[in-house]
Amino acid sequence: MADLKKYASFSGLLIFGNIENLILASKGAVAHVNPFILGGLSLITVIIWLLLGTYGTKIAIKYADYIEIIGGVAIIILGVQSMIEAMCM
Repeated sequence: MADLKKYASFSGLLIFGNIENLILASKGAVAHVNPFILGGLSLITVIIWLLLGTYGTKIAIKYADYIEIIGGVAIIILGVQSMIEAMCM
């Protein structure tokens, strides 16, 4: 069984990454994007992230704190942008 403690530093990024995915999906729905195309692109993105996460974790574990900060900032920026766009419509 894998030792999950060494991956604990990425748990926040995983949780907030799912929130980011929801934000992007809602932006696609508001923009009236074809749901099948949006779903297909979302699946492709998830597969790419799975492959990157599987093979890149050993390298990235040294930089987990920086990655989490950058990911958190990106999520906040996307959330604020989404709220601003929602208020302007």
